[in-house]
Amino acid sequence: MLQMPDQYARHCPGEEKVPISDAICFGRQRANFRKCSNCEFNEERAGPLLGTLAGGAGGQAPSREPPRAGVMEKVFKAYDVRATVPDPLNEDVAWRIGNATAQFLRTALSGFDRSDPKMDSLILGRDMRRSSPALAKALADGVLAVGTNVIDIGLVDTPQVTFATNVLPCCGGVQTTASHNAANYNGFKILGQKGKPIGAETGLQEIQRIAAAISRYEAPVTAKVQRLELAREYREYLLKFLQPLARPLKVVVDASNGMAGRWFPIVFDGTPNLHIIPLNFEHKGEFAHPPNPLVAANLEELRTAVREHGADFGACLDGDADRCIFVDEHAGIVRCDLLTALLAGEYLRQKPGAAIIHDVRCSRIVGEHVSKLGGVARRERVGHVYMKRALADHKGVFGGEVSGHFYFQDFFNADSGLMAFIAVLNVLSRSGESLAGLIKPLDVYASSGERNFENEDQEGTIRRLADTYAKGTIDYLDGITVQYPEWWFNVRPSNTEPLLRLNMEAVNQRLLEAKLAELTPLLGEPVEQ
Repeated sequence: MLQMPDQYARHCPGEEKVPISDAICFGRQRANFRKCSNCEFNEERAGPLLGTLAGGAGGQAPSREPPRAGVMEKVFKAYDVRATVPDPLNEDVAWRIGNATAQFLRTALSGFDRSDPKMDSLILGRDMRRSSPALAKALADGVLAVGTNVIDIGLVDTPQVTFATNVLPCCGGVQTTASHNAANYNGFKILGQKGKPIGAETGLQEIQRIAAAISRYEAPVTAKVQRLELAREYREYLLKFLQPLARPLKVVVDASNGMAGRWFPIVFDGTPNLHIIPLNFEHKGEFAHPPNPLVAANLEELRTAVREHGADFGACLDGDADRCIFVDEHAGIVRCDLLTALLAGEYLRQKPGAAIIHDVRCSRIVGEHVSKLGGVARRERVGHVYMKRALADHKGVFGGEVSGHFYFQDFFNADSGLMAFIAVLNVLSRSGESLAGLIKPLDVYASSGERNFENEDQEGTIRRLADTYAKGTIDYLDGITVQYPEWWFNVRPSNTEPLLRLNMEAVNQRLLEAKLAELTPLLGEPVEQ
């Protein structure tokens, strides 16, 4: 029988504030969880003493006080852990998150994996931020205290952690990064077995609950840290998707002083017919511009360089290189939904009839173009957790979001800035056309872009929108989407702020402006972009 949280009556030694279900308790016993040997709820009081492997029996006296109230609520977000350093995110908090993550991922193992000691390992990577080495070490110490081994793959882009969790035996992985945030931020992106995304609905809340209640303790540790370099394997895997370039291509790449600055030379140096002009490849712990390529102002240096060098296109990646924004040969910013439609055609050439996943903000042209080419277009909620799951569930070959995340069946249903770069190289090489020339036939609708509004009554506003636009076709896949023959809009709440986000599209600019004037007063106070 399914238990509700208020029915949980069990807990691990020393974790009285963290009640667990019978199913979780039995699962930990089957997995020889290190505290089970001394637990009052262990019916057998037998079996391997995993506490020995973890460096001692369970229930050690804590060496530090639990974190002050509210700290975990501040650092845990909908899809990852992210906050300013050192307050509220510091090494002590990182230890607790590592410990909780290892507990959760070990318990999630099933079948033969539970009894395979090789699976009791966690992949750990980090980005170039000054705080990353210390936070990664603290997280690793928390993992080791559970008795789980750590495979440290070093200074990597976030997609490489996904790669590692798919090619190495492990229970999951963690990347230490704050992605596109400023230098005083850091955090952790957590993946399950085979790179399964861990978000609020798929385990992150459970990890937060455990981390908030446990106390850090000191104990001898016999679990091991293995340092492993995957550069050769990673490079070979990515380059097998790059077709021989049929003509010389000159490309400006802005690494945003992030991980692309390390991995672009490793992966692409020596590629025939490819000339990369590097911008901001250095790692100094600071950023020449904020590492968020979705903000147009952060692309100015790239656009200037494309004009000066007469490049075929430009690419700007975010801090951890899972996201990539492109500009064409005229330095015009390429909308990511239009690029999704373009690249969908390339992947449908390889796998006719396959599914293409796009988020609810994307232009109608994506679905229309995919259908025209014989594919199946599927709308999905915004966010990598939902996009990756949809790609896997529908056996999709490719997916894209307005935010610059592009997802590939060939890359374990995950997003990768380097894979997106390879996809653009392939389409330009095969077609012989320019990027602007390929995008132009897809740019047929007028788009508002994403606009934000301060709003304290998000649910009430969405209900009122449904009443006001009741004659349209309405769905609630992500917020509210209302569609009419000549225009549509989506309004969705922010996961972390009292904001509503609006995306609108119309058949021409005049209609778009008229509908914006009609709708925006209903949404709250506009926020400067």
